[in-house]
Amino acid sequence: MSLIKRSIILSVGLLIIAFLSGCAPGEFRNIKNLHTAEGTNIICFGNSLTRGQGAGEGEDYPNILRSKLDMPVINSGINGDTTFSALKRLEADVLDKDPKLVIVELGANDYLAWGSQSKGPLTEDSFKNLKYMVKRIQEEGAVVVIAAIPFNLEYQRRYKELAKGTGSLLIPDIMKGILGNPSHMSLDRIHPNEKGYRVMAGNILEYLEPLLKEMETKN
Repeated sequence: MSLIKRSIILSVGLLIIAFLSGCAPGEFRNIKNLHTAEGTNIICFGNSLTRGQGAGEGEDYPNILRSKLDMPVINSGINGDTTFSALKRLEADVLDKDPKLVIVELGANDYLAWGSQSKGPLTEDSFKNLKYMVKRIQEEGAVVVIAAIPFNLEYQRRYKELAKGTGSLLIPDIMKGILGNPSHMSLDRIHPNEKGYRVMAGNILEYLEPLLKEMETKN
């Protein structure tokens, strides 16, 4: 038997074993509440990028997700929100809305308010706030997806550590294909336009659709 045929047989065998054992794919295996989340809604919890600043009514990414997914999606985005202000509305805007899955898109305004340096007290406090909010959401039984913007290598590292340490799914760059593309940016050159939010929704759906499919697979 050739080496290629042996490799194919081995690969098929491993897939069969994984299927029969009911294991989640590697990227989902450690997600907290993956097969136990019983809420009703997807909550998009964030700042102006969640709210849809820069685009028209109904052109925000949560509304686009709502049109693509067979479940309710709630836009809990507030313009100018930081991790500090988001803490104050976590209960009313997320925990009280029967969340099954929460997309947390926060940190951009903390970064912009403090500057482009990679280390400091605000960075520490911002990620402490994020960690607290993620854990509170998970205590309510929901799955958490962290929607990140990699401002620099330090932020990339911290978002990865946050996701890994809390059992959350990380979307590493929701602005992929948007930043630096004038046709996808609004006139303020900070927020996406309608085209940009469609790209953002696509970036999120790339991770969200297989996650939701896995969540419906019971062990």
